[in-house]
Amino acid sequence: MYVPRYMFFTKGIGVDKEKLASFELALKDARIAHLNIVSVSSIFPPHCRILDIEDGVSKLEPGEITHCVISREQINEPGRRIVASIGLALPAESGNYGFLSEHHGFGQTEFEAGEYAEDLAASMLANTLGIEFDPDKDYDERREVYKMSCKIVESQHFSQAALGAEGELWTTVVAAAVFVK
Repeated sequence: MYVPRYMFFTKGIGVDKEKLASFELALKDARIAHLNIVSVSSIFPPHCRILDIEDGVSKLEPGEITHCVISREQINEPGRRIVASIGLALPAESGNYGFLSEHHGFGQTEFEAGEYAEDLAASMLANTLGIEFDPDKDYDERREVYKMSCKIVESQHFSQAALGAEGELWTTVVAAAVFVK
């Protein structure tokens, strides 16, 4: 059984005339191009520690099969904004699991997309913990309900935005939560 004990956040941008090559360059910018990435869903394991990127990358070997919650967006329209975001919500009780979410899209800033991804993760965790909230309220109001419940201790987001490059080029953005054994 494999349960990750560490995780780190990373992000990157890639631009190339080929769509796949722009993705590879975004992974290179994010410092994870040397890995075999397997996309996984949204659970942040209990007792998992968040590392900085330097410590996380140093624990991985080239070619290693690496599980990630990854978000990506690609475009070949000059000047159009794209964004990829990861949200994280952690429970107050250390033995419980948290949630990660991915969001990607067009037109949003890094902050807007990040807040959206964070809201998704916090809402999933709140549902699991039985915290009652009004989904029609904006995230700032719901965040206060989550904090007052004392069941959600932290939420955050990690995002990458870019404008589509000029000259018939593909632009790719990635954001990832990378799990480490």
